[in-house]
Amino acid sequence: MHRWSQLFIPTLREAPADAEVASHKFLVRAGYIRQLAAGIYSYLFLANRSIKRIEQIVREEMDKIAQEFYLPAIHPREVWEASGRWSVMGDNMFRLKDRKGADLCLGMTEEEIMTEIARKELRSYKQLPQIWYQIQSKFRDEPRPKSGLLRVRQFTMKDAYSFDMDAAGLDVSYQKHYDTYCRIFDRCGLRYVAVEAHSGSMGGSQSHEFMVYTEAGEDLVASCPSCHYAANLEKATSRLAPVQDLTPTGNGLPELIHTPGKGAIADIVAFLEISATQDIKCVAYIAQKTAADGKVLHQPLIAFLRGDHTVNETKLLAIVGGNELRTMQTEELEKYFNGPAGFLGPVGVNPRPKEKLGDWSDPADSRSAFVILDSALEGRGNMICGANKLDYHYRNVTPGRDFHYTVAADIRNVVEGEGCSNCGTPLKLGKAVEIGHIFKLGYKYSKSMGATVLDKDGKEVTPIMGSYGIGIERILTSCIEQNHDDNGFWLTPAIAPFHVVVVPTNVADAKLSAAGLEIANALEAAGCDVILDDRDERPGVKFKDADLVGIPFRVNVGKKLVEGKVEVVRRSTRETLEVAVADVPAIVAKLIAAGV
Repeated sequence: MHRWSQLFIPTLREAPADAEVASHKFLVRAGYIRQLAAGIYSYLFLANRSIKRIEQIVREEMDKIAQEFYLPAIHPREVWEASGRWSVMGDNMFRLKDRKGADLCLGMTEEEIMTEIARKELRSYKQLPQIWYQIQSKFRDEPRPKSGLLRVRQFTMKDAYSFDMDAAGLDVSYQKHYDTYCRIFDRCGLRYVAVEAHSGSMGGSQSHEFMVYTEAGEDLVASCPSCHYAANLEKATSRLAPVQDLTPTGNGLPELIHTPGKGAIADIVAFLEISATQDIKCVAYIAQKTAADGKVLHQPLIAFLRGDHTVNETKLLAIVGGNELRTMQTEELEKYFNGPAGFLGPVGVNPRPKEKLGDWSDPADSRSAFVILDSALEGRGNMICGANKLDYHYRNVTPGRDFHYTVAADIRNVVEGEGCSNCGTPLKLGKAVEIGHIFKLGYKYSKSMGATVLDKDGKEVTPIMGSYGIGIERILTSCIEQNHDDNGFWLTPAIAPFHVVVVPTNVADAKLSAAGLEIANALEAAGCDVILDDRDERPGVKFKDADLVGIPFRVNVGKKLVEGKVEVVRRSTRETLEVAVADVPAIVAKLIAAGV
């Protein structure tokens, strides 16, 4: 049994000035963490106990489907170059040199290391499938660490990797992880949703994020209350209500109209008395991609979409395979449009053919560009757009007839209230935090790094891979984000540092102190994880600390003891039960088993 008076639990009455989200405020106030540097935290006694409990849940569930490894945190440059990601990861990777000048990095994920093991050790189809995982620190040089443990430079990840003979095998491994993640998050007491997601720098054909709704979240999730469709905004699609096209004028062909000073969509809509749905918006970028040899490539990327829609840059980058976007500068607009900002349009723009998608080899002086038409403009006609001429627009412009494009694709952001792509019910948008992410990687790493096995016919084949991550600290912070009030937070018994705190209201009273100790011992004997608050403090101070630090149940040993009773308080609801001393272990054990 632990005694509060002998522990280091440095609670604070005020949150640090830079803490903006609840989990950051309360983790500091409750004495769970202390900041060492930006995005780098020390986990103190209570935090370490909770994190170890979370890791144990993860380990118990993962051990049902996988084998645990423990890999190096320092990686040689060569393995990352073999996959092509040494340069692609850019400034997010911590890089260093050893005393001999060899390039190394701190591990931010382990696809390369696991694939290196598979390349050297797996020889036959008889050895597959394999699922390997580890729980270890990861390092990412976040440009803007913030929100306490939500965005940091060192964190703990459970990362797993599967190797299968074919896509059908990968489907099985992927589903195993999906189901395992659900069990993990259920046991941790989280309210979560699994959403379709973008694979990002990991690559692959399919991925799901496990998200927790919270205002502290940096992601937006579109969800349907009817059919339970859910997707990250970077992946979400929707049904659009029909819109009315304009009636053509003259011979129905593009016609110049004078629009002096009307460069903004709102201005042109008011000037021509049209709807923004009848206007074509132009957004012009220079896309950037880091090649395997470290060379930074640039290509023009032009998006056209409905006037009332906004570009989802992640969707756009995924189409051309780039890493970053920046807005075109004035001289670049002259080069690709021969026109000024505010009056840009698709007529006369030179699109690259569809076969060129992903090909960044065109010379820098080429005047052609990747031109992406949002799919919401397909089938539309007689629209308004910039004429690439100062103070002029075109009317009667029809996509596909009056201008061409590289490809049409969904590149817009879904808006709340638009119809679900499955059933048409209005979608909801909510902020969320990612707590886990699973990917079907395909052959990206096994092929680039030369991992092969012999199939039944003795032919060399490349294993297909999956990758599966869980942020350990994200589980803790998400639980706090979901379960807090003005006085502190409560964790579920499964991940709380202690199940119950026993609080004698006056330790100077020998009877109260003795009863508190007796109850704490009885609870411990019943299998409860107990902390006895034996400090010589006022009851109010003890109660405030108990409310603050996340322990789900409290036993108050006070004036009711003369009647043979104590109070059992459920932190989540503040419900108070008067319980006979002899019944405390059974009742508290029952409450713990039921959760918060």
